Amino acid sequence: MRKVLLLGLGTGTALSLVLRTCRPGTLSPAPPVPGDTRDATRNVLLGFILPVWLLAGIADWWCHRKADIEHTSGFPESALHLLMLGEAAVPVLAGLFLEISPPVLLLMAGAFIVHEATALWDVTLASKRRVVSPIEQHVHSFLEMIPLMALAFVAVLHWPQVSSIFGMRGRTADWSIRWKRQKLPATYIGSLLAAIVILEWMPYLEEAWRTSHPRKARPLRF
Repeated sequence: MRKVLLLGLGTGTALSLVLRTCRPGTLSPAPPVPGDTRDATRNVLLGFILPVWLLAGIADWWCHRKADIEHTSGFPESALHLLMLGEAAVPVLAGLFLEISPPVLLLMAGAFIVHEATALWDVTLASKRRVVSPIEQHVHSFLEMIPLMALAFVAVLHWPQVSSIFGMRGRTADWSIRWKRQKLPATYIGSLLAAIVILEWMPYLEEAWRTSHPRKARPLRF
């Protein structure tokens, strides 16, 4: 029970840091237009979609622990989890540090497709070696659709760049890759990266160690 409480406390603290630094204008240098939905879209992306994504990730790790992954599918499945974390990191880092331009949007879309293919590989492997519970399957639905939602919100916030890819309204795409002209607040970037490390990388690295040392693993007690 102590581990559960500590996990909940750590999760809440990390998410609260992210939410405190979510302010309008952090994803786009374009000033808000009075009366439009830019601020609302950005706030939902930062204050709802991102936290739910992080919570779904830690919930999936918990499901793996409960399923005794170290004695069933083992390290091969855990390696796929780390691979998916790396694939998810690509669009996140691009959105934090690069201008949202056509090549960056295509990079994000490509990363999403590769991530989905890896997720299918992961479930195929896991289902052959262990029981994938209904709760874990439900968590997977969040992990598969939330990145698509995030990509859609970014596209809405930068629709002129999206339309330029297809030459809509006579727009010409700018295929250069540039650092953000207006950098995001250091507190926001630091809080977000800290939350990702604490809630995603640390648990899944622990899982990788546990699955590669199954004899040393201890069952979770309540």
